[in-house]
Amino acid sequence: MRHQRHGRLRRPRPGPWTIVGRRLAGPCSSAAALEPGQAFEIATGAPVPVGTEAVLPVELSIVDGAPGTHDAESPGRTVSGVLPAKNHIRRRGEDVPRGRRILQAGTVVTPAVLGLAASVGYDNLRVHRRPRVRVVVSGDELLTTGLPTLGQVRDAIGPLLPGLITAAGGELVDTQFAADRAGALSEALACDDVDVVAVCGSTSTGPADHLRPVLGAQKADILVDGVACRPGHPQLLATLPDGRHVVGLPGNPFAALAAGHTLLAPLLNGLAGRSPKAPLTGRLRGRIAARDRETRLVPAVRTDDALVPVGRDRAGSLWGAAMADVLAVVPPQWTGPEVEVLPL
Repeated sequence: MRHQRHGRLRRPRPGPWTIVGRRLAGPCSSAAALEPGQAFEIATGAPVPVGTEAVLPVELSIVDGAPGTHDAESPGRTVSGVLPAKNHIRRRGEDVPRGRRILQAGTVVTPAVLGLAASVGYDNLRVHRRPRVRVVVSGDELLTTGLPTLGQVRDAIGPLLPGLITAAGGELVDTQFAADRAGALSEALACDDVDVVAVCGSTSTGPADHLRPVLGAQKADILVDGVACRPGHPQLLATLPDGRHVVGLPGNPFAALAAGHTLLAPLLNGLAGRSPKAPLTGRLRGRIAARDRETRLVPAVRTDDALVPVGRDRAGSLWGAAMADVLAVVPPQWTGPEVEVLPL
C-alpha cells in the first residue's frame, strides 16, 4: 500500500493549503507546478510537482479540519498540518551523482549488486565467469564409503573441496579418482573443459607420487614447487602449455585444507576477477612453538579479544580444523602475539 502525501511550495507559508490535484506513482505526461498556497496529493514514489519544497505525511495532515483521507475527490479542499523537519523528497542524483563510480572492478556480484545496477539503469554487466575446476583424487588406498579395513583410509579431501572451491569463486565440474599410476594421472589431466585441475595426493617425491614426472612429460611450467609451511609444504602450482592450471594438494587432509586456502583459493579468486582482500589479524593466546624456518598454520577460534588454539592439528587429521573458525598464520621465529588470520 502506498501512503499518500501532500506536497507544498518552495516558499514556506503557514497552511492551510488548497489541494489542486493528485499524482500517483508512474510515468507523467505533463509537468505540474504549485503556486503559493497550493498543495498536491501525491503517492510515495511519484515525481513531485515543480516548486514543491516539502511533503506532509498523510498521517500528519488535516483535511477540511479532519484527519487526512484518501478521497479521490480531494481537489478544492484544504489541508493543514505541521511540516516535519525532513522534507521527504528524494532529489535526482543525490545518491549517485552523474559520473560517479559506484563499485570497483573485482567486486563480487551479489544480489544487492544486481539490484543496485538495475536501479541506476544497467541492463547488462560484464563479469568474469567462475573458473571451472576438476578435482582428481589419487591413491589406491582410498575408500569413499563405509569403514576402511586394513590398508585403506577414507577419502577426506574430496568432500571438503567443493565448498572451498565454491567459496573461492570456482565451479566444480566433477571429481575423479585415479590409481597410483603415472598413466592414470596423465589421463585425468587430459581435459580441455576446465581451467584448473586440483590433484589431491601424489605431490611428494615417493615412489607412488607421479604428479611431477607427469607434469614434466607434458612440458608444464612449474610456478610453485613446495612452500616453507606446515602443514601443507608439498603443494604445487603449474601451468600447462594450453594455459590450464594444475594445483597439487598434499595427501594428508589437514595439509590439503591448508594448501587449499593458501594456494588453490587465491588462484580461483584471481581467475574469477575478485579483488584481493586486506589481511586480517588477531592476537594469538597461549603457548605456540614457532618454527625456525617455516610458517605454521594453527587452527583457532576467534573470541572477543583473542585467537585461542584448539589443538588437534596433525597434518593427517581434520579434527582441529573442524573445531576452528580460522587458521592463525605463525611466521618463523614468531614471538607474538599478533598474527595474520585465514578465515575457514
